[in-house]
Amino acid sequence: MDDVVYRKVLLMVSELHRRGYQRLRIVPGMSPCGEHWRCSVTPVTNVSVKHGARLVEWEHLSAHYTSADGAKYFGWSYAATLTPDKLALRFLEEFPLVAEGGQGSDWAYAGWYQEMLGLTFPNLLPIAYREEGCPQDKLLTVGPAGKSAVIIPLPPPGLCVEAIVGG
Repeated sequence: MDDVVYRKVLLMVSELHRRGYQRLRIVPGMSPCGEHWRCSVTPVTNVSVKHGARLVEWEHLSAHYTSADGAKYFGWSYAATLTPDKLALRFLEEFPLVAEGGQGSDWAYAGWYQEMLGLTFPNLLPIAYREEGCPQDKLLTVGPAGKSAVIIPLPPPGLCVEAIVGG
């Protein structure tokens, strides 16, 4: 797993927060086979009030990345050379409804996000779900073999009132 390439998605979201889209959240996890890291970007209104890093609806106002695509972020074949800043601009163009839903201030989440970036630096990735289950009270990390895992506190909860299936 080329974790540094995948972290560019996390850095892109940080750039979006800097641009005034602090209500955008990440929902990171592992594919069912455990081979690929996934990261969905969605507004706070599509995040569980019970767990601040779990989606309520997969298809609702969400952009999905998988490490199976490598540097083809969100399926963009030309994205390998884009900086996190340029990826953020492209994200705003490609996902205007997701971006619109994420516009506004959320300093509690933006602060948590910066702390998460620091805790996972330089090459760990946060995970909130995986086939074998994840704790309900924290996020785990995945990274290079031999790299110590880091426990990350949960982000602030979402705003969507829902009943999560299995969550």
